[in-house]
Amino acid sequence: MQKRTLGRSGLEVSAMGLGCMRMSFGDAPIGDKQEMIAFLRTAVERGVTFFDTAEVYGPFTNEELVGEALEPFRGEVIIATKFGFKHDGDAGPRPGSGLDSRPEQIKRVAEASLKRLRVEAIDLFYQHRPDPNVPMEDVAGAVKDLIQQGKVKRFGLSEASADAIRRAHAVQPVTALQSEYSIWWRVIEPEILPTCEELGIGLVPYSPLGRGYLTGKIDESSTFDSADIRSHNPRFTQEAIRANRVVVELLERIARRTTAGEKGATPAQIALAWLLAQKPWIVPIPGSRKLERLEENLGAVDVRLDEADLSDIDRAMADITVMGDRY
Repeated sequence: MQKRTLGRSGLEVSAMGLGCMRMSFGDAPIGDKQEMIAFLRTAVERGVTFFDTAEVYGPFTNEELVGEALEPFRGEVIIATKFGFKHDGDAGPRPGSGLDSRPEQIKRVAEASLKRLRVEAIDLFYQHRPDPNVPMEDVAGAVKDLIQQGKVKRFGLSEASADAIRRAHAVQPVTALQSEYSIWWRVIEPEILPTCEELGIGLVPYSPLGRGYLTGKIDESSTFDSADIRSHNPRFTQEAIRANRVVVELLERIARRTTAGEKGATPAQIALAWLLAQKPWIVPIPGSRKLERLEENLGAVDVRLDEADLSDIDRAMADITVMGDRY
């Protein structure tokens, strides 16, 4: 597995990470715990060293899963987790419960995450979403305290604006920004990518395969359980699935003239290879729960898109209007 360094931080990880959310949250049915533990350990064997989780996934169950699965590889892998949502009593945090990045909350979350992840220090601690009620300087200051105490190694942000990134970075250097970024969601390009490049911050794109749509395996007959986050996503209505097929057709066209190692490339591999080709400090974290999907995603590292391919994709996407908001 090739390695990449996230910005100027010196943090070296596998060129393709693994998003772990879907193993216990967000899709239905969720994965069997023992199967997911075995899957995570297989990912390590395949060369993956960068794993992404959060306390809100579950809540708590995803961190517990990742902690148990990766405990034998302590010191060999990088685990990123996140703070930032309000806690709903003993039930824990959940999306939609509101944001809470008060310093005291950040420190409480860190202590709990350390136990669930079974580590002595959190490798990368992201603010899950900017909290308009807490100054970014206070957020960065709280994480800085945790770093000085040896409980956190590095600070990250997620879905932050360029201004917020600068303000945080001035207090505590930001190692990585996690934001949605893919061939069909590129709004971070005008301001946020240049800010990351200037400050030496790595980018970790989530949903690099458009929540599965860019694999080409979803069509108008696809249905989603009510517990699946795609069941109420505007891009997964039958109308949007049909209208956005043109994006998949573009990926298929590029794939037909491209190889991944000794095999022909797939649309998913083209979408991931496109991301890798944008900047050398970009590390996507596609989520998967099946070995064949994992191997397909990792195969994207071997795909080489030349300037003609990249120009072809840019020209085609400039003429495509993607239907449906991302949330």
